[in-house]
Amino acid sequence: MRQIRLSFLCVVLYVSGIYAQDNNTSATGVQTAEAVKSDDNRFEVSKQLDIFNALIKEVEIFYVDTVDIKKTLRRGIDAMLKGLDPYTEYIPEDEMEQFKFITTGEYGGIGAYIRYREGGTVITEPFEGMPAAEAGLKAGDMIVAVDTVDAKGLSSDKVSELLKGIPNTKMTVKVQRPGEKKDRKFDLVRRQVIVDQVTHYGVYDNNTGYIYLKSFTDKSAQEVKNAFTEMKKNHQIGSLILDLRDNGGGILEGAVQIVNLFVPKGKEVLTMKGKVSQWDRTYRTYNEPVDTVIPVAVLINGASASASEIVSGALQDMDRAVLVGQRSFGKGLVQSTRNLPYEGKLKVTTNKYYIPSGRCIQQLDYSHRNVDGSVATIPDSLTSVFYTENGRMVRNGGGIRPDFEIEEEKMPTMLYYLYADKDYILFDYVTNWVNKHKTIPPAEDFVYSDEDYESFKKHLIEKNFEYDRQSGKALDALKEVAEFEGFMDEDSALFIALEEKLKPNLERDLERYKKVIKTLISSEIVKRYYYQRGEIKHNLRDDNTFQKALDILKDRDLYDKALKPSPEEKAAFYRPSKSAVKQSIDLFFDYRLYDIDYIIA
Repeated sequence: MRQIRLSFLCVVLYVSGIYAQDNNTSATGVQTAEAVKSDDNRFEVSKQLDIFNALIKEVEIFYVDTVDIKKTLRRGIDAMLKGLDPYTEYIPEDEMEQFKFITTGEYGGIGAYIRYREGGTVITEPFEGMPAAEAGLKAGDMIVAVDTVDAKGLSSDKVSELLKGIPNTKMTVKVQRPGEKKDRKFDLVRRQVIVDQVTHYGVYDNNTGYIYLKSFTDKSAQEVKNAFTEMKKNHQIGSLILDLRDNGGGILEGAVQIVNLFVPKGKEVLTMKGKVSQWDRTYRTYNEPVDTVIPVAVLINGASASASEIVSGALQDMDRAVLVGQRSFGKGLVQSTRNLPYEGKLKVTTNKYYIPSGRCIQQLDYSHRNVDGSVATIPDSLTSVFYTENGRMVRNGGGIRPDFEIEEEKMPTMLYYLYADKDYILFDYVTNWVNKHKTIPPAEDFVYSDEDYESFKKHLIEKNFEYDRQSGKALDALKEVAEFEGFMDEDSALFIALEEKLKPNLERDLERYKKVIKTLISSEIVKRYYYQRGEIKHNLRDDNTFQKALDILKDRDLYDKALKPSPEEKAAFYRPSKSAVKQSIDLFFDYRLYDIDYIIA
């Protein structure tokens, strides 16, 4: 035992010696390997910048055609940063307004989504309660002019610049409405547009509160708090569902504040660790909570990422909520912004975060790519076990696994092509449908009829709607391989039969996927009348994950049992094996001595 302690002390003293001389030399005055590596890196940076500078000059002078240097360099910058991870990016001055909108949810304008289509820019969605909607602009309106500026043929970015501006300034927008020959004029006053992140909240099953949060900005936590306290005060709710599905994250501080609503002051929510130790930080709850006992269910899916995973993962680790849905995205990385010349910024991955159990839920290892450049996921077999406060087993890597997993209905590729269709076939159909129906029932009661669906099928067939099928592409690739390897001659009949079976058949597929297509059309119609709030209320009616959460919260025994460890988990938690002890020691050294391995992975 004394020998083990002595060895451990020697390791600590050795590490202390490494950093005793400002990270440049050891206690004996010999330059460390890290210092040598740092010097080599600085030389390499200087060398590569000289090469890059010379290369740009040569291309600009001698390339056969005129080179747009700004666009060329932007492509190079984007490709370079993309090679690190998808979240490290350059934000030039002309994109700062959009970046600000992402972090604050605010900008000066009319409050609408717009999109370019052949012939001009159309309004795709006015925001509820904002100038565009209040003035009477509708989805489908094509913007013809803004004040005296002709907007026909302008890109959506240019039109956006015309529509945005200082709040309280007046403007006139001329639009061409589908089905009408004469243009319409609308007088609007720009406003500070604030997009609510709590899109909808309400009470279901008499006493269960529901909050849908679509993103994390600097105001999200306050919006969640307001909705929660209002339902507690006016409806005496006895349980809560927090819906974080399709929430891609946002500001980290907002996630900490939302966790703080449900857990005591002083609880650790996450720890950030990265290459620059000065930026390492532990976030704790610092306010008094609103409610620490009300049963909570958090809904997540594969598009719940980043700050959504901090909230859901922290509440799971603290045994404060049950999680329902599908495994989350798995983004355990944190980005910070750095100022650049000419008013630009670099958003760069600086840390990994670790939630209260000590686990990091990052799924993709960007620092160790495959030969072809692709990024591999961390297989479940290589993940490690961690424990919640009660002793339940949870795992790192691969996102947050819900306590109650609900199988998500698989969406056919046809649905994607309908939604993203460049010819606007679905969009125009919904526009025409809405023009023929002045009103519809309340969002939660609206039903899109089979008769209307038959008219939609006819509409698609008349428009010669085309869509891609991944199975057909896979078959073509298989045929190429089979032909190369000499199997086509003897098995060609099998390929022909399979090809016939996989051939796109519009009428057949419209009937095969009738249920999901009707759901999509129905949601789009409801959104035209009741905006995003109504769309969510409408979709909850047939939402299996939402219904499961309601059932769990109604069954207090089931809820309590879900938050308690099984006998096997309890035994492992309170009596760790030798291998578990060894793993803890290994983790100590990993975190303390080799943080460099955890920066951009």
